[in-house]
Amino acid sequence: MTTPQLPPSKDFWNRGYRLGRVLGLTLTFETSAILSFVLLWIVLAVIGSRLLNLTGPDVFVGGLILALLHYIMEFLHQFGHALAAATTGHGMTGIHFYYVLGRSIYPPKEPRLSADIHIRRALGGPIISITLAFLFSFLAILLIPVGGLVWYMVIFLMLDNLLVFGLGALLPLSFTDGGTLMRYWSERTPRK
Repeated sequence: MTTPQLPPSKDFWNRGYRLGRVLGLTLTFETSAILSFVLLWIVLAVIGSRLLNLTGPDVFVGGLILALLHYIMEFLHQFGHALAAATTGHGMTGIHFYYVLGRSIYPPKEPRLSADIHIRRALGGPIISITLAFLFSFLAILLIPVGGLVWYMVIFLMLDNLLVFGLGALLPLSFTDGGTLMRYWSERTPRK
């Protein structure tokens, strides 16, 4: 298995760093991911303070935990791509985090693949994320009597998985799974 190459680092914001290996995938990140993590932490803390009337450690720790959980959900989304890619015989080698998102890293000299393989790999992440959204929805219902910070965190995880990593990933943009699906859908082999 080849080690994924870090993207070119011409400036500080996009400089790449190696985090390590998890579940056979090399994890890398850019400076933008660190700065975005801090910004996300601040935004979540302000939301907790202003909209949810949380105070003290709940604001500070809650924002930190949610920012960390957001990146864990991104990892799980990308791991969904890795699981789907493994079933095609053309697996991923890593995950690269940038801003508040991540992208799948494949071998640099991968052969030309069929549209069906690209589609299967692209669907892996949203399937995992939408499944997690439903699981967190069920957990949120169970936690209604508990309420408080834990319940808000579960709601955040449900919405993050559904709106960002599930439905958001399916938007037909150049950097999303939806963009990949749009690019390869017309090239796919019709089933008989």
